[in-house]
Amino acid sequence: MSITLNEVKRREKGLKIIKDKIETDGIDSLIDLTGLAGGFDITPEDISLLETYAGPAVYEQKVQELGIKHLGGEKILPVNRTTSGIVAMIIALVKPGTKIVHFLAKKPAHPSIPRTAKLVGAEYEEYTNLDEFKIDDNTSLVFITGTTMDLEVISVEDFKRVIKQAKEKDVIVAVDDASGARIRRAVYNQPTAIDLGADISVTSTDKLMEGPRGGLMAGSTEIIDKIKLVVNQYGLEAQAPLIVGMIKGLEKYSPERIQEAFKQKDELYQKLLDKQLNPQTTPTGFMFKEEEIKAEVEKRGAKVDMDADVIATVYSMLLIDNYNIITIPAVGMPGASKTVRFDWAAKDSDKLTMDELVSAVCDTFDKTVEVCKNNDFESVLYN
Repeated sequence: MSITLNEVKRREKGLKIIKDKIETDGIDSLIDLTGLAGGFDITPEDISLLETYAGPAVYEQKVQELGIKHLGGEKILPVNRTTSGIVAMIIALVKPGTKIVHFLAKKPAHPSIPRTAKLVGAEYEEYTNLDEFKIDDNTSLVFITGTTMDLEVISVEDFKRVIKQAKEKDVIVAVDDASGARIRRAVYNQPTAIDLGADISVTSTDKLMEGPRGGLMAGSTEIIDKIKLVVNQYGLEAQAPLIVGMIKGLEKYSPERIQEAFKQKDELYQKLLDKQLNPQTTPTGFMFKEEEIKAEVEKRGAKVDMDADVIATVYSMLLIDNYNIITIPAVGMPGASKTVRFDWAAKDSDKLTMDELVSAVCDTFDKTVEVCKNNDFESVLYN
């Protein structure tokens, strides 16, 4: 998905609505169901160490211990975003003229992978069918996405088949396990990517855990050191405040909340079906893809000439404005998926009942219909 200036401006509008809500009703009035709430649960003692050299000196060993426990591997590398880790990894390991091949449950991949492939002058191919998957002799890196942006998970068997093919060709395997390091393991009881045979794994420290938006990479000491050199050269390293936030998130992480949401999602899904809605389930909730949002609005009587991603953003914006419920399309980074996803594992789900959430979902469809009928997109998205 290409990034447009309009996406940037829509995100600014979404953040403005949130700012106004905080100023009027306080931050506790917000209900963040993105699964990306993150956090900086730090103490006054931590704050006193947030200096350029003191912080890294104190926190380096702790993040190594907790990171290895969470991801496996020999060494951990904290970076300022998962995307930063992917960019550094490709720069460090992929030569111009070679190829990156990528297996995932469903397209598209995270855009940072094809973009960086282009940046270094490498070819790039994606596969969702293992019968078609192939590794050429000039392949320098194999990527696996453990869990897609819409939380679709690949099986352990597919993991192992891709890794086996890569090892036969002596090609390094990297796993984009942004949310998969939690979803795959907590819900499906899968091993870590490293334990499955991958050489590198990277995860997001704010996805389904209470850490800041950052990235944590694991692998062998040799490979991590190569990537770390690039990270330092390009200023992609996590600074002390981010690292201490990661440590707190790792310390607090427990799979039980994710597992409980997995158990409850069927009850929530049935309540939506009873309202004649037809969302897709996720491991920890439900979602409406952008085309499904548009189709539901049209079913309710609106004639829609706008693209589906715009309608999904309108829906997400109205959820914040009317119900204080935050979903990704209104506030996510430009280029991110416009799927409207409700994560019942998010800690803010405690702020409302299932029936209250279902009522908000239904009412927001009606409000989106009115916006479409009145052609009122500008005021919702930008003004």
